[in-house]
Amino acid sequence: MGLSEKNATVHDVQPEEHHSSTLDDNEGYNEPPREQSLHRGLKARQISMIALGGAVGTGLIIGSGTALRRGGPLGLLLGYAFVGFVCYLVMVALGEMAAFLPHKKGFAGYATRFVDPALGFALGWNYLLKYLIVTPNNINAAGVVVQYWTQSVHIAIWMGKIFVVNLLGVRVFGELEFWFSSIKIVALIGLLLMGIIIDLGGNPHHDRIGFRYWKAPNGPMGKYLLDQVHDSSLSIFLGFWATLTNALFAYIGTELIGVTVGEAENPRRNIPIAIRRTFYRILVFYVGGVFVIGLIVPSTNDSLFVATKSKTGAAASPFVVATTLVGIRVLNHVINGAILIFVMSAANSDLYIGSRTLYGLAIEGKAPSIFKRVNSLGVPYPALLLCTAFCSLVFLNVHTSGAKVFGWFVNLVSTFGALTWMTIAYSHIHFMRALKAQGKSRDDLPYKAPFQPWGSWFALISTGIITLFKGFDTFLPWNVANFITSYIAVPIFFVLWLGYKLIFKTRVILPKDVDIVTGLRAIDEEEEQYLEYEKAKGPQGRFGKIWDAL
Repeated sequence: MGLSEKNATVHDVQPEEHHSSTLDDNEGYNEPPREQSLHRGLKARQISMIALGGAVGTGLIIGSGTALRRGGPLGLLLGYAFVGFVCYLVMVALGEMAAFLPHKKGFAGYATRFVDPALGFALGWNYLLKYLIVTPNNINAAGVVVQYWTQSVHIAIWMGKIFVVNLLGVRVFGELEFWFSSIKIVALIGLLLMGIIIDLGGNPHHDRIGFRYWKAPNGPMGKYLLDQVHDSSLSIFLGFWATLTNALFAYIGTELIGVTVGEAENPRRNIPIAIRRTFYRILVFYVGGVFVIGLIVPSTNDSLFVATKSKTGAAASPFVVATTLVGIRVLNHVINGAILIFVMSAANSDLYIGSRTLYGLAIEGKAPSIFKRVNSLGVPYPALLLCTAFCSLVFLNVHTSGAKVFGWFVNLVSTFGALTWMTIAYSHIHFMRALKAQGKSRDDLPYKAPFQPWGSWFALISTGIITLFKGFDTFLPWNVANFITSYIAVPIFFVLWLGYKLIFKTRVILPKDVDIVTGLRAIDEEEEQYLEYEKAKGPQGRFGKIWDAL
C-alpha cells in the first residue's frame, strides 16, 4: 500500500469536534505561512549525520572517564548498554510520530496536539533551556581540549564560528555538519580499532592487555563512595548507578531528529531511515566504544576526567590516557584534534536545535512573536541571536575550573534531557491511544515503531527512576551546587506545566478528541511536489545511489 493510499482513509474523515482543552480551532495545528517558514533543505544523509553529531560528543569522548572511574569496566558497559536501549525506545516512538506528522514545531508540538497544550509548553521551554545550557557546555569542553596545547586561544572564537555557520542557512549548515560528522565517524572507528590493537599487544611495549583491567584491583566493577557508605556491595551498586547518569548525558541529543523534521526533504522517507540507523549507531559507537575503553584503561587511573578535579585537560579523555599508558606520544595530538572536532560539531548542532526549538514555540504562540521571523535563507535569526547570547554562560569557568563547570552542566543537561525523553514517550502513548480510539491501525502508518506499546512505558518509567535518583551522591557528602544542578530542572518543568494549565485552563485531551487529521493534507502535497521534482531530475547514477546510501 502506497503512502497516499495509507493516508486516504485519514483524509476522508472529517475532524471531530475537539475538547475545549485544545486550541480554539485547528489553525494552530497548520504549518506557518511561507514567509515565516523554515526551508526543507536537509537530506537523509545530513539528518543522520546531524543526529550523530549532536549526540556523540563530550559524554562519550570525555565524560566516559568519570563513569569508568566510578563503575569499573563492566559497570560502564552495562550502564551504557541499558541506557542505550532506553534511548532506542524513545527514538522509535518519536520516529513513529514524526513520520506520520512531520511538522515544523518540534516534538513539543506532539505533546501539545496529542496530550495537552500545557505539556507541550513545558516540554518546549524545557528543551530550549537544555540547549541554552548544552551549547556553552560543548564550547567549554572545546576550551578544555585546546588547553592541551595552549592557554592563549580565547573561547569567544568558538562562539563566533558556530554562529556564522548557523546564520548561513540550513543547506550550508547541513553540508558542513555532514562533513564534520563524517570525520567524527572515521575518527571513532579509528579510535575503536586503535583500542583493540593496543589491547591485543600492538603497542610500543608489546604488552597484550586482554581483560587484565577487568580483574582486581581495577575491575570488573568500581567502588564509588566506599569511604562514605562503608559497605563494599553497596559501593559497587552505587558505582553502577553512577554510570547510568553519565550514560544518560552521553545519549542526550539523539532525539534532535524530532526537530530536524521541519527542514527535512521527504521526511516520511528520510526520518524512518535515520531512526533505523540509530540502533547500529548506539551498538557500535556507544556500547562498542565503552567496551574498548574498559579494556585499555584501568578504572583506578588518576588521569581520567573526573568533574570534581580542579585541574584537567583533554589528556583526561580515556583514549588519550590509553595512548599515554602504552607510550604512544605523537598520536595524542591527533586524538585531541579529533576530539576538538567532536565537541565543536556537537556545539554547532546544539545551537541549531536551540534556535529551531525557540522558533517552534513562537509559531505555536508560546514564545514572543519576534522569534517567528526568518530571513531569506529560512534562518530564524532572532532565535539564533538569543541562543548565541546564552553561550556567554561559558565564562563561568573564569572563576571556576572548566572541569567543575563541566560537571554542573552535565547535571543540568541530563535532567532537562531526561524530562524530554519522558515527555516524548508519554506523548507517544497518547498518540497510540488516539489511533486506537479513532479506529486507525498503526500498520498503516509510514513508520511503525517496534516493541510497542510496552516500549514507551518502559522508557518512561526507566528514565523517571534514573532521574529521581541521579543526584544521590550530592548527599554523600552534602554538596549544594551539585544538588541544585541535579534537580532544579524538575521544579522548573512542573512550574511551566502547572502555570500554563492554570492560566489557560487546559485539560488532557481525550483519545477520541485528539486531532490526527489537520495538516496532513498539506504535508502530503509538499511530499508529492518533492517526489515530482526528484522524478523530473531523472534516474540516479551509481555514484549518486552509493552517496545517498552513505
